[in-house]
Amino acid sequence: MTQADDLATRGWCRFAHDPKLAEWVAAAHPAALAASRDAQNIKDWLRCGDTWFAGVNILPNDKQGRVEDGPALQGEAIDFVHVLHGPQTWDRAQVSVIYPGYPQPMEGETPAAFKFRRDRDAAHVDGLLPVGPDKQRHLHEPHSFVLGIPLVDTSAAASPMVVWEGSHTIIQQAFRAGLRGIESVNWPHAPLTELYQITRRQCFEQCRRVAVHARPGEAYLIHRLALHGVAPWQDGATAPPEGRMIAYFRPELSDISRWLT
Repeated sequence: MTQADDLATRGWCRFAHDPKLAEWVAAAHPAALAASRDAQNIKDWLRCGDTWFAGVNILPNDKQGRVEDGPALQGEAIDFVHVLHGPQTWDRAQVSVIYPGYPQPMEGETPAAFKFRRDRDAAHVDGLLPVGPDKQRHLHEPHSFVLGIPLVDTSAAASPMVVWEGSHTIIQQAFRAGLRGIESVNWPHAPLTELYQITRRQCFEQCRRVAVHARPGEAYLIHRLALHGVAPWQDGATAPPEGRMIAYFRPELSDISRWLT
């Protein structure tokens, strides 16, 4: 099967080692490491009992993906994205770092929320954010896709990304029905918590959970509607001292009406 087939049927696809992407990783890694060790970034982004550095939009890349004097973001995976979504103006990447012992309870996290993080990988669909004191889910960040680019070499047991294969189709069908009759401009105001929770349970019941492990120079692309999360750190997992470090690009759609297409 091609990557396009995998993305359409499974909700994610993998790209083999690419010298052009490996060159980008070599340039991006030092900047990502520095950002993850910056005192203010640590204050802002270190969570889960110091086992997860969320690092949203902290990689200092430009709109072509260049980091300092490194190359533009390029390679087979990037070409694939351009075919599907058109030329990209890259926002600053997330630098997500997981450390041994993940997850630990986060400050203010309820026991139920921590149990879900530990036992269900904090499974979520990007863009559906908990808003307000009641944490009601609303569509506030409709992403085009999630592109994961590992920056360090780890074992497969070091908190890999996990995806529920085929969940994007279930999510699409459920939310098309749930948002029927609502103009797309009003989607961000629609309360989606109950629909989201019911559909997520359906994905757990019907879809196969798979771990997605990749090495520097490789990449993976996740459908914007796919249910995904991060697995706990397993005994015996290996990673460099800086932890399991992955750059994620998650550009937002310019037209929210495309979210369910």
